[in-house]
This record gives sequence, structure tokens and C-alpha cells, in this order.
Amino acid sequence: MSTQSVTEVVQEKYGEAARRVTAGEGNRCCGASACCGADVDPITSDLYDEAQKSGLPQEAVLASLGCGNPTALAALKAGETVLDLGSGGGIDVLLSARRVGQTGKVYGLDMTDDMLALARENQRKAGVENVEFLKGEIESIPLPDNSVDVIISNCVINLSADKDRVLREAFRVLKPGGRFAVSDVVVRGNVPDEVRKHMLLWVGCIAGALKDSDYIAKLAKAGFDDIDIEPTRVYNIEDARAFLGAEGIDVDKIAPQVEGKFMSAFIRATKPAAACCAPDCCS
Repeated sequence: MSTQSVTEVVQEKYGEAARRVTAGEGNRCCGASACCGADVDPITSDLYDEAQKSGLPQEAVLASLGCGNPTALAALKAGETVLDLGSGGGIDVLLSARRVGQTGKVYGLDMTDDMLALARENQRKAGVENVEFLKGEIESIPLPDNSVDVIISNCVINLSADKDRVLREAFRVLKPGGRFAVSDVVVRGNVPDEVRKHMLLWVGCIAGALKDSDYIAKLAKAGFDDIDIEPTRVYNIEDARAFLGAEGIDVDKIAPQVEGKFMSAFIRATKPAAACCAPDCCS
């Protein structure tokens, strides 16, 4: 699938999700066999506790299509500047804004007009001022070099067809010493291609999740260090049984190839404090 067609499919699915939330119809984004909506408890449910959801617009909560809660695991500090890649309905942006306070700033980046409209309406309802939603793609972040302290993201990087470019862009906009702290879907170990395709369709609509070792290698290639991948929710065959059965998959046959290999994870990395930015500074 080309980069353009992946982008178009993501825009269509997440635009549909935003419109459903706006219309009061919930957040299913993938049709009858919803793969990233509230129907699938093991992926999107129970990511935010009641204290976090308190004071947020219901539409921000309903529009959450992530697989984790990066705001609970990222050590955000007052006064920091944060960027959320693929900010959707804005739940992680609004939660981050609480953490960084009025002296901080949070940007939400999304390429889908319907999601941006929903997020800005959620910002208005929440009365949050230290937030700005930007239109753009995560492969080409519309912010200057060395401009943010922390990058978060919630199950969006796996949707990109050019993850190397995403990670290079993340490295570029982070300040020296800045932190990369995202939730994403990863695969651990070897899984047959056909099985992998069906499991990833279940986990994230058109997810192109990386193996954990490949994620680490790509982060290192982009320039990051202090890289760590922490599983936060491991999906088992029972989680996927209904979806895979509807796809005509012999669930019991593939169970040994799936158990413990698909997971949501919290991925940490750091841009070195003495980052080499000029073309000849490391020569």
C-alpha cells in the first residue's frame, strides 16, 4: 500500500469516527467488526481512570481511539512544551495541559479536519487555553527544530507508512534532552505474515505495527538513546476470538502463533542533550 493510500484510509476511518462522536453515535471507526472502538474492550477500554476523565467533555473521552495512556506514564512537568502526534479528539492534549499548567503549552497535531474540529470544540468546552491544535501529518511536523520538550502519541505511529520519517521528524522538533514517550502497538517474536495481517487488522484497523526490535532499531537510527519498550497490555487469542472468527480464521489453530506476541506498549527514548545538529559538528 502506498503512502498516499494509507493516508487516505486513515483520514477516512478517523474522520468517520469523529463524525460519529459528534452525532452522538459512539466511536466505532471500522464498521460492524469494529477494531478500534469501544466494542473491543481489550484495546480501548479502561485506559483512563475517573479522576482523569473528570472535567473533560464526554466527546473527548468517546473519541479516544488509542491503545494506551501516555499521559499517565510520561513524566510531564509544569512549564514544558508537549506535542501529541495524531491527537484525534484531544483527550491526551487536554490531560497534558493539566500537567504542564498555564506556564506550559501543548500542541495537538492531526491531519483529519473532522477530528480537528471535534478537538477544538472539546478544548472550548473544557475551557483550556494553553493548547493549540495544528493540521498536518506526523511525517512532516509543522513546528521548528528543537521546539518541544516531550512528544507523546497514542497508537498512531503504527498507522504511518513511513515510520522512519516520523521518528526523524520527532527527533528534529525535540529539544536536546527532550523525551519521546508514546503508546503504540508492537509485535514481539515471529508471526506468520497471514496471521500477522489479521491480528493487526483487529488491533488497529490498518495497523502496521513494528516488531519491538525493529522499533528500537529505527529509534536508534533516528538518533535517540535511552530506548525502552514496556508492555502495558498483552493481547491474547481470546481477546481476538470474535473478530478472527468472523474473518473465517481457525482461532484454535493459530493460538500458539499469537499468544503473548501482540501488545500495547509504552515506548520511551531521549534526544541526546548534546545533539549534533549542524552538518559538520560531528566530523
